[in-house]
Amino acid sequence: MLEKIIPAFGWLKNYNKKDLSGDLSAGLIVAIMLIPQGMAYAMLAGLPPVIGLYASTIPLIVYALFGSSRQLAVGPVAMVSLLVFTGVSALGVEPGSNEFVSYALLLALMVGVIQFAMGVFRLGFLVNFLSHAVISGFTSAAALIIGFSQLKNLLGISLSSGHTIFDVLWEAITRIGETHIITFIIGALSIAALILFKKFAPRFPAPLIVVAGSTLAVYFLGLNEQGVRIVGEVPSGIPAFSLPAYDLGSIQVLLPIALTISFVGFMESIAVAKAIAAKEKYKVDSNKELNGLGLANIAGSFFSAYPVTGGFSRSAVNYQAGARTGLATIITAVLILITLMFFTSLFYYLPNAVLAAIIMVAVFGLIDVKEAVHLFKVKPIDGWTLVLTFIATLTLGIEQGILIGVAFSLIVFIWRSAYPHTAELGYLEKEGVFRNIKRFPEAKTYPETKIMRIDASIYFANMGFLEEKVRKAIDENRDLKYFIMDFSAVNAVDAVAIDEMEEAMHNFGEAGVQFYFAGVKGPVRDLLSKAGWDKKFGDKIYFVDVKQALEAIGKM
Repeated sequence: MLEKIIPAFGWLKNYNKKDLSGDLSAGLIVAIMLIPQGMAYAMLAGLPPVIGLYASTIPLIVYALFGSSRQLAVGPVAMVSLLVFTGVSALGVEPGSNEFVSYALLLALMVGVIQFAMGVFRLGFLVNFLSHAVISGFTSAAALIIGFSQLKNLLGISLSSGHTIFDVLWEAITRIGETHIITFIIGALSIAALILFKKFAPRFPAPLIVVAGSTLAVYFLGLNEQGVRIVGEVPSGIPAFSLPAYDLGSIQVLLPIALTISFVGFMESIAVAKAIAAKEKYKVDSNKELNGLGLANIAGSFFSAYPVTGGFSRSAVNYQAGARTGLATIITAVLILITLMFFTSLFYYLPNAVLAAIIMVAVFGLIDVKEAVHLFKVKPIDGWTLVLTFIATLTLGIEQGILIGVAFSLIVFIWRSAYPHTAELGYLEKEGVFRNIKRFPEAKTYPETKIMRIDASIYFANMGFLEEKVRKAIDENRDLKYFIMDFSAVNAVDAVAIDEMEEAMHNFGEAGVQFYFAGVKGPVRDLLSKAGWDKKFGDKIYFVDVKQALEAIGKM
């Protein structure tokens, strides 16, 4: 019983000592990777770098106890950091200020409550309304926004904020002559090093090497005195317990972005968690994941942490480094706590340009052109969903972009269901099956008879379309006497559709056309029976298959 509430008791009780070396190795490597990333992503969120370290401690431990994935690496991620910056900036407070931090902590609490509530009420299915096309378009656009937002740190110049990506890019181009050369060289070399390590030695802790090398260079060469902007003092000590300040007005403003972070963050987590779980042959429970992430964010909000979620790259590294259980995540958190207590002074001379380089290399890998090409090749409408989400996110903003993408994908879904696929069937005598005569022109058809298969559930929105299909078929065949409806692909039907079908059958019956139903599934048959079709149409609705219906009318 206790294991259902706290999944960690399962692997702790049966912990295999052979897993310890892998967990230790993975915990150390992810900690080395997360320290510079956490600081960089906090800066992206408009927060002091130390907040990124705080977000890499308590939330990780809580998730390890309550989450169902054994290898998911939770912590600050670029996408959520951008959403935090966007949402809190809407309150009109100065990034980096105490008030800004306070609202970021409130946002973490809101995200945690939303995710935990979704898990408790088993609402994990709601994320299915975020189609892959929407997520891909949103992610690619957000990656560009994040990347170009770091131009100011890469070039060493102050660029206007609050404009679109195009305004920022144009301003950067027009002011390129003001670039601080030393800052740019540091950033460019860092980007080059990170890309090379990522390509040729992906498991090597490249961010830490870049951070250490650039920090030493600034310290010994006195580059900060030559205009290179540095992180400065990073407070030492573990995060203290505190209650996030809140008021009704700020909660109302932050609610849309909290919902966005809850959904997008969970989507990112569950995708990588399920991918790894499939390789390791164990199951990840979506609702338990929501509980774990929710509790991690709730707990984090009381210890100066901003919203966290599972990250793609760190989870992959965690898995490849040998993580077998949640102990690896706990080891990561402990190592970062030790860093906070004793080693924060080492980051004083860390250049902002290096943190910008870490962010840019991380996010530009999220731009997925191949996915767009694939979607257009397989299903163009899904490709257009991706493109619309991408453009809307770039031009209108983060929240608007994903809402437009979701709305468009739902409209596409409704349109598809309102115009379902239907097929006129013929008989392939050699194979002994009925098939679409458009795909199999050699299929045998029968005089005075039409066989139609409906490949969708029937409800009020598509009944008009289906009635028109039947009407057109009857008009084109004036000698038609028998119309067989193949319901083998119909999984559900609503009461309105049943009434409209009955009325249509009555009208067409006056024109001399009799209707027969074949392959009706049990749940649909039960509804037809409740509607009184047994008495009205007798055995005409109970044929096991099309062949039996044809035999009944003497056509086979």
